Amino acid sequence: MRTDIVRARSERRRLSGFGTAATALFAAAILLFLAGCSKKETAAPPAPPEVNVIAVVQKDVPVYQEWVAQLSGPVNADITPKVQGYLLRQAYQNGYFVKKGQLLFELDPRQYQAQVEQAKAQLAYAEANLARFDADVQRDIPLAAQNAIPQKQLDTDIANQAAARAEVQSKKANLANAELNLAWTKIYSPIDAIAGVSNSQIGELVGPTTKMATVSRVNPIWAYFSVSESLFLGIAPKVTQIITGKASQASLRNTPVEFIQANNVSYPKKGTIIYVNRQVGTQTGTIQMAAEFPNPDAVLRPGGFGRVRIQTSENKNALLVPQVAVIEVQSQYQVIVLTADNKAVFRPVKVGDRVAQDWIISEGLKPGERVVVEGIQKVQLAAAQASPTAKEGIPVIAKPYTAGAGGSI
Repeated sequence: MRTDIVRARSERRRLSGFGTAATALFAAAILLFLAGCSKKETAAPPAPPEVNVIAVVQKDVPVYQEWVAQLSGPVNADITPKVQGYLLRQAYQNGYFVKKGQLLFELDPRQYQAQVEQAKAQLAYAEANLARFDADVQRDIPLAAQNAIPQKQLDTDIANQAAARAEVQSKKANLANAELNLAWTKIYSPIDAIAGVSNSQIGELVGPTTKMATVSRVNPIWAYFSVSESLFLGIAPKVTQIITGKASQASLRNTPVEFIQANNVSYPKKGTIIYVNRQVGTQTGTIQMAAEFPNPDAVLRPGGFGRVRIQTSENKNALLVPQVAVIEVQSQYQVIVLTADNKAVFRPVKVGDRVAQDWIISEGLKPGERVVVEGIQKVQLAAAQASPTAKEGIPVIAKPYTAGAGGSI
C-alpha cells in the first residue's frame, strides 16, 4: 500500500513538470508573434491634394440694379369703324406688318353710296333755286331804281337770294359728310405697325363701338418700369434739366439701359430712358419710367415682360473672386484660403453683388490672397480625415487656376 502511494506522488510530479513546460512554450510563441507584428511597416500618409488657386482681384466695379419691366408700343391704335355697316372683307393677314394707309377692313358701302347720290341731288336743287333768285335780283334792281316795282319786292328778292345761297352751302356740307361716311367704309392703318388678330368676322354688323383689331408700332419699343422714390431723387436734378430744356435729352445716352428678356438672355441692343411720370404712386411709393429700345426685327413685342438693368453707382476697390470659389452652407459663406506655406484654411466671408462670373467679397479677404477655385471637395475630404489639424491648415499642392480649364470642384 505504501508503494502505491509513492507511485501516485511520482506521477503527479511528472505531470506538473509537463504543464509548466507547455505554458512556457505557449508564452514564447505569443512573444514571437508580437515581435513579428512590430516589425511590419507603418502605412504611408496620403499625398496632399492638388488644387487650382487664384489671387483675389481688387478693382473698381460698376453697381447695377434691376427692375421688372413690361413692353409696350409707343403707339397702340385700336381700329374702330367710324360708321356702322356689315363687314365685307378683311384685307390684311393677322400678325403681319402693315404700312400706314394700308387697307385693313371694308364695310358694305351701298347705303352710304346712296346717301352721296341723294346729297348730290339736294345740292343741285339748291343751286337751281339760287340761280333763280340771282336772276330775280338782277332783273329787279334796275326796275326798282326806275320805281317800276316796289322797293319791298327787291328786298324780298335779295333775302330769298341770301337764303338760297345758305341752302347751297348746307347741301354742300351734307354732300361732304355723305362722302366722308362712304370713305369710312374702308378702314386703313393709321401707322406703320404690326396688326393684331381681328376681333370681327365677315358678315358681322360693326359700328363705332366695335374694337375690330389693334395695331402697334414696335420699332422702337418702350419698356415701362417703376423705381423707388429715393432712387428717383438721386437723378431728379438731371431729369429737371432735361424736361425744362436746360440739358439735351441726348445726355441720357450716357446711361445705357439693358433689357433682360424673359428667357434671361440679354437683348443685344441698348436703350435709353425717354420718359419719367409726373407723380409718385401714392400706394406704391414708386415712380414710373420708360426706356426706349431699337427693335427693327420685332423680337420684342407689346405686353412682354423682362427686366431692365441700369448702372446706378460704382464700387471702388472691390475685392473679386470667382463664384465657384465661394462655399455656401446654411446661408453662411466661406472660401478656402492658402497660407504662405501652401496650407488650405477655411475662412468665413461676407459677399456682395455678383459681377458676371465673379462675386464681390465685402469682408474676410485681402487683395492678393490666394483662394481655391478647383479642388474644393478634395480639401474638404482631407480636412474630414485630419480633423484635429484642420484648423492649422491642410497641406495642398497649388497650381494656378485657368478659366475654362475644367477640373474637380
